[in-house]
Amino acid sequence: MSSADDVRVELMRELRTASQLQHLWIMQAWEAEPGLHPAAGMLLSDLAKHGEARPSELAKRKLVDLSVISRQISQLQAAGLVDRRPAPEDGRASLISISEKGLAEVERWRERYIAFFEKALGGWDEERIADLTTRLADMNNGLRTVLGPPECAEDQAEVGK
Repeated sequence: MSSADDVRVELMRELRTASQLQHLWIMQAWEAEPGLHPAAGMLLSDLAKHGEARPSELAKRKLVDLSVISRQISQLQAAGLVDRRPAPEDGRASLISISEKGLAEVERWRERYIAFFEKALGGWDEERIADLTTRLADMNNGLRTVLGPPECAEDQAEVGK
């Protein structure tokens, strides 16, 4: 393997570690305050960022099966965090939007997420964080282009956004 190959493999290792650490934080936060499952919370965050959508659109954006989204929507609706209404052009289809209570929940999680990152990256200035964010976004766009259909290239929202 060339040194360029080694650098790329090490990048993927570091990204996997970052993903695992983020998942660990999310699960620890959830265990400390059980309730809404983190995956449903991420769907709620997606609705807060992108607005009202059909369940099928949400499934495409989140790269999961429609049945997964349906279960998450049911959980969110039972908790009063989303609203469902018939689609005007086709009453058989539903449009899902975030409720006021859901917006408050997303804001609460966002504050916790920001506090976590401020503690973890305390010595980083905004420019360093912005530079890393830009580079990761560029890399993710390249990965999405290679990996999947056009909807994969859409910006994916997470709990912290």
